[in-house]
Amino acid sequence: MLVVVLYTNAQLPSVEVLEDIQLQVPLKIFTADGKLIGEYGEKRRTPILIEDVPEIMKLAILATEDRRFYQHSGIDIRGLARAAIHLVLSGTKEQGASTITMQVARNFFLTRKKTFSRKLHEILLARKIENELSKDKILELYLNKIYFGKRAYGVQAAAHVYYGTDIQNLGLDQIAMLAGLPQAPSSINPINNPEGALRRRAHVLKRMLHYGFISESEFEVANLKPLNAKYHGRVVDVEAPFVAEMARQQVYKMYGNKAYTQGFEAYTTVNSELQSLARLSVQEGLLEYDKRHGYRGAFAHWNLEDNLPHTEWAKKLSEIPTGGHLQPALVLSIEPEFFTALLANNQIVKVSFQSMAWAKQQITSLRLGPKPKSIDEVVAKGDVVFLESNNTEWNFSQLPEAQSALVALHPKNGAVLALVGGFDFALSNFNRANQSTRQPGSNFKPFVYAAALENGYTAASVINDAPIVYMDDNLEGYWRPQNDTRRFYGPTRLRVGLTKSRNLVSIRLLQAVGIDKAIKILDKFGFAKNRLPRGLSLALGTAQFSPLEIATGYASFANGGYKVNAHVLDRIEDSQNHIIYKANSPIACPECNLLEEAHLDPSPKVKNKIDNMIMLSPADEAPIPAAKAIDPQTAYIMTSILQDAIVTGTGQRAKALRRADLAGKTGTTNNKLDAWYSGFNQSLVATVWVGFDEPRSLKEYGSEAALPIWMKFMGAALNGVPETKPEQPRGLVTIKIDPETGLLARAGQSNAIFEIFRKDTLPSRAAPSIGIDRGISLTPKADSSGDSLF
Repeated sequence: MLVVVLYTNAQLPSVEVLEDIQLQVPLKIFTADGKLIGEYGEKRRTPILIEDVPEIMKLAILATEDRRFYQHSGIDIRGLARAAIHLVLSGTKEQGASTITMQVARNFFLTRKKTFSRKLHEILLARKIENELSKDKILELYLNKIYFGKRAYGVQAAAHVYYGTDIQNLGLDQIAMLAGLPQAPSSINPINNPEGALRRRAHVLKRMLHYGFISESEFEVANLKPLNAKYHGRVVDVEAPFVAEMARQQVYKMYGNKAYTQGFEAYTTVNSELQSLARLSVQEGLLEYDKRHGYRGAFAHWNLEDNLPHTEWAKKLSEIPTGGHLQPALVLSIEPEFFTALLANNQIVKVSFQSMAWAKQQITSLRLGPKPKSIDEVVAKGDVVFLESNNTEWNFSQLPEAQSALVALHPKNGAVLALVGGFDFALSNFNRANQSTRQPGSNFKPFVYAAALENGYTAASVINDAPIVYMDDNLEGYWRPQNDTRRFYGPTRLRVGLTKSRNLVSIRLLQAVGIDKAIKILDKFGFAKNRLPRGLSLALGTAQFSPLEIATGYASFANGGYKVNAHVLDRIEDSQNHIIYKANSPIACPECNLLEEAHLDPSPKVKNKIDNMIMLSPADEAPIPAAKAIDPQTAYIMTSILQDAIVTGTGQRAKALRRADLAGKTGTTNNKLDAWYSGFNQSLVATVWVGFDEPRSLKEYGSEAALPIWMKFMGAALNGVPETKPEQPRGLVTIKIDPETGLLARAGQSNAIFEIFRKDTLPSRAAPSIGIDRGISLTPKADSSGDSLF
């Protein structure tokens, strides 16, 4: 026997690895300010130090699993003797002979197959563990490793799964419940077997009383407590599932399956406050849009004559998928001024007729019925409808059919500050912010105009807004693009053409610049050449891009002309809090050239600009200057034009925000299939898209469907933030011009206006205008993309 023991002992693994054991801990995703937004991994585990485990939890485990843990040396001789006697008398193996140390040996090194050879290995390993580790360290390993059912590994995870809180917040009855689970975690947990769990809890409490760990009165109070455990899913601090999924994919791409077991913590660039604002703005905006287009009818109708108890109806309601803050409800009764409804939590609520005023019947996609005059014109008993709460009362609503995406970036480095990919991730995890590409329509025009400025045109260049007809072989006829108003406005300055979103001005401008030259500039914004149509419809936004790509393009206007890289992941830390990945994205700064020139100009102003640039980059890495997309002068002029688009153009609703530092552009595609708004100031750029997953007309322009969502977000995000004004780069001058011709104003001209020019593009009195022929231009061949986009 001694030979067998010596041989077996020689074959045992080293227990030194337990000193720094890597438990399987799921991947956690956080916001930039440390709020949990996602957790991924098969096992739910939150490691806890032994000193943070409540003393009563330790005592409950010892009373149940190993009373003499702190006295024996890894093997409980009494327990083994008791098990041996039981085996001889009954012929069956008794549970309970294993000490906590032996269970640690089994769980970390051995299989769970019950054999005498495994028991020998277990005993010998337990002795080695006791020689290497302290008792507290062994107990800590046990409390973090042991399985508690429902995919919960360790006491802290078990507390979250069954009670939704940290173990430090649990009462004696809850502690006893958890302490009893390791014996049979799947068959006696309080979710699967409430009665068995109560019996097991009573057993634990009796043992704690027997060993003097609790008093008689504590036992009686805890033993009489009702079973209050229920399953708690993974709880997050901030709802950002689209962001969390993007970060998860990136971490998995770098580390594979290790990402889900090594306890990595990934920190995103997202700001928790801005993210919450973005989610709320999208959900409220979609609900408002949906209500403007009438009530489509009940989600379902159930026969109340079935006389099911309310609990059964509530159970059926709980199975209905929903989203946002909407709740499914069953109409129980109808009164003149309200109806009563049952919620999935078995609560009965009242819904006022006043909250149903919007619910005009949707007769067709183009026609709504009259405003309802009574409740029964809208709902009937047995209807399953959706309600939304405003904290004081329940209002009538419905699940929206349209979808939306919102992306907000830091324009200096492309860090995603907020991102929403749809109405609700639970209803659809398709991320419309980065996975969906749609035509941006007029939201794309600023990039074409920027290309014109880069090629010598000015904000005062005059372009003829007149009919154009192109021969199009693919259409077997002519392409006749039009303005949204179906009117033509004649000679138009470039600034007016963009602020008013004139299609024909944009087409003529692209034609004058040249498609090849324009695409060369568009590529610098990040719009890949192979995705840009080589035709004049490019001016109307017929290329397809995601909201994230469009927002990244607009960042170049906000940051002075530089191409930044949109990114969600900031850093990854391992289980020891070591940074194993750190983003070091290029930083846009017109001052970057000062790094080379600082020795020529050591003034405090120059030094401050350099310091501000470095603050945006990782502390331990030198900043990477972003590539230039357009000249700073072009970016400044474009910002000025896009500010005018809010003051006098298609984005005038945004004036309600009462900020002079905002700039932006609407976008609506042909037949109103997609609605866009992109806007910015110097510290924040945001893009909003609204549309249907299966494209159909929204019946609204970008200023109606997308701009209100953008305003909700930007208004709240910038509330209390001082206005910022871009610094005018060198090489620009402001002069007075004739608003009709775009030429220098005459001395004393009463209607002269100011315009911004690069010094090398100042107009003369004889400068020719572009394409002013007052008639219809016939061009031999056209792009094949079809109708007008505005």
